[in-house]
Order: sequence, then C-alpha cells, then structure tokens
Amino acid sequence: CSCHCDPQMEQRSSAAFLNPVLQNSLEDVVLLYEFLLAELDIDKGQRISIKDEELASLRKAAEFNTICNEIIPKSITEIRRLSSRLSSYPRVLKKEDYERTVLTMVYTAYRAAQSQGHQKHTWAESFVNLYKALKNDLMLPYNKQPS
Repeated sequence: CSCHCDPQMEQRSSAAFLNPVLQNSLEDVVLLYEFLLAELDIDKGQRISIKDEELASLRKAAEFNTICNEIIPKSITEIRRLSSRLSSYPRVLKKEDYERTVLTMVYTAYRAAQSQGHQKHTWAESFVNLYKALKNDLMLPYNKQPS
C-alpha cells in the first residue's frame, strides 16, 4: 500500500472504481497544465470542476475530476495527515501519489488564497509542508549515503 492510503482515501478510491493517473505522456502533462491554467471552479461543497467547457468535455477531464473530487484530501486534518506520512516516507513516491500530492497542493493554495486570518495561515502552512515533502521526495535519490 502506498503512503497516500488512509481509510477515507481508500473508500473514495473504491467509490470511483478505478485508480486513474493523469500523466502517462508529455501530452497528458501539457493537458493537466491547461486544466490548471483554464481556471478551476471550487463550489461550496469543495467539488472541483474545470471552467472551460471544451477542456471539461475531454476524457482526461473526467479522470481529473475523479482524482480531485474522489481521491485527494480536502480537509485540513486529512491534508496534515498526508503531510505527516509523506515527511517520513522512506522511498520515492509512486507516480500516482506524487501527482495527487501536487493536486492537493493546488487545492491547498486555492484555499489559502480564499481564506483570511488564522485559516489563511493554516492553509499556507499546509501548502509549505506538502512542498517540503515533495522536495524531499525529489531529492531522495541524491541523498542516499554511499554504502
């Protein structure tokens, strides 16, 4: 089981009946970038959707919606739990876990931008913790001690 799994996330994943990964090619990476640039809508129920109708109609957009709305954590408690797990994860993340953590960072940045006062600080702190965990993941292969 990957570090990303917790009972709530497993429940969400099984609710989706699949384990989608957005980035399987350079074209997929470009498309994900377009989704994020096209502006996202996050409703009061924290459901994320792509505002651009043409982009939203693509098959990859359905996978993006599944990941954003059924898999990534949305509450500050879930995000802190994820950060904690990632900070002590002993090996390089699987592609889907890395991708989902990046999308969680996007969501966290959005929430920080929309919040004020103490809440803004809490969301911003969570963003920084996710960033540090991903930076650590990227540096892991280079930080190995020679045997």
